[in-house]
Amino acid sequence: MSKEDFYNEISHAIINLDEEKAVEYANTAIREKMKLVDVIENGFAAGIRKVGELWEEGEFFLPELMRGAQIMQNCLDLIIPNLQSVSDKISRGIVVIATIEGDIHSIGKTIVATMLRAYGYDVYDLGSDVPVEKIVEEAIEKKADIIGVSALLTTTMTGQKKVIDLLKEKNLVNKFKVILGGAPVTKSWVEECSANGFAGNAIDAVKLVKSLLDK
Repeated sequence: MSKEDFYNEISHAIINLDEEKAVEYANTAIREKMKLVDVIENGFAAGIRKVGELWEEGEFFLPELMRGAQIMQNCLDLIIPNLQSVSDKISRGIVVIATIEGDIHSIGKTIVATMLRAYGYDVYDLGSDVPVEKIVEEAIEKKADIIGVSALLTTTMTGQKKVIDLLKEKNLVNKFKVILGGAPVTKSWVEECSANGFAGNAIDAVKLVKSLLDK
């Protein structure tokens, strides 16, 4: 099988939501010492991007998008520790992402993190119920370009603003771009917070991050 055929097989496994096959291909790539960055980009990432397109077109629904993201993440968990060196990793930017303190919803945020990884960004997913101070500390430590803060509850949305307030307090507001996510987030809320944008879904989040970092 040619490399291109192998990449296509991986891509099809992700599109078909076939975790068994996808994991098998990940292990094959590791075992045969293939260039794993190319395997990720041309195989797994290509597959999850297609899943995203199918979701945008209404061919796939949220459960399929979530399942595809989970399979992709499971395969990345196998591959990433085997990347030969830092130079093997092509990063288009560093993103620290979290669901704000008091909010335990993480599905949407996890899909965003996976899709961003698929598009070549280094993503540090801090999980859910994360204090404002922790988000800012991690962004400083990881030298992030973007901070993504999700809130699914109207009662926790104020935490998104507190992240930006803390950055202002520390004179770091120009160091990071801050993007918001979550069902209750609106354009006017983003403006009120002085954030750099918001995304209603994972595909839009990728487009937003790309546009902010390409400026």
